[in-house]
Amino acid sequence: MSGILEVSGEWLALREPEDADARSRDLALAAAAMLPEGPIVVHDLGSGTGSMMRWLAPLLPGPQTWILHDWNADLIERATDGVRPLDRHNAAISVYPQTGNLANLRATDLAGASLVTASALLDVLTSRDISAIVDACVGARCPALLALSVTGDVRLTPRDGLDAAVEHAFNAHQLREADGRRQLGRYGAPIARGLFSQAGWHVRPGTTVWRLDHRRPRLLSEWFYGWVDAAVEQDPGLRAEAKRYRQLRTSQIERGELAAQVSHVDLLAWPR
Repeated sequence: MSGILEVSGEWLALREPEDADARSRDLALAAAAMLPEGPIVVHDLGSGTGSMMRWLAPLLPGPQTWILHDWNADLIERATDGVRPLDRHNAAISVYPQTGNLANLRATDLAGASLVTASALLDVLTSRDISAIVDACVGARCPALLALSVTGDVRLTPRDGLDAAVEHAFNAHQLREADGRRQLGRYGAPIARGLFSQAGWHVRPGTTVWRLDHRRPRLLSEWFYGWVDAAVEQDPGLRAEAKRYRQLRTSQIERGELAAQVSHVDLLAWPR
């Protein structure tokens, strides 16, 4: 995954509780039902600090071995050194790191895998990355549970006249080319779904939503400022209005009056 913009461990920790609330439990349980009783091996792509593992492992049978794939060795180290979850039988899991570029993933890398997972990943990948992941899963005939890909749809309450322009600019910003890579943004999940379907696989989507409000004000604030900053970087013409917009939304956050729904989609793909 080398080349993907740096994501801090602090941001991953801040968003982990909301990620856990948002992911589709129905799709996770459907994936669990596909797995054998007995040793299973899960490959988690773009694992970061291991939030997907901590959320999903307690829903799956065991014994479990997780192989965490990420380009950032520091984040993987935090995942492997931290408290490890138990499987649904309350047994300890095993965890192994694997650093590397997902564009180079092959079916042989997934040999013996029972399940492939990812969370908040598809929207920051390129078409080459996603093609490699789909081809590897199809070649290994390994089901894939791909969670929390942004759709680009955001709803703020109360609404403001600048909401739509910021949303549009942010979505365009996600598609920019950086360091020779063009990320897919909100098109990542539809492209992955289409590639699995072209391979003759079943694909089941699930709508998932971040619901940000006074319960997690710091996450709401960090998400909002990042959202607006990216929009202004993409469209400098928003800069003057954005000053008023930030001040308004900041005061609403401080009073517990602002809420945001950030739409995502989860995908479960499996062979026929």
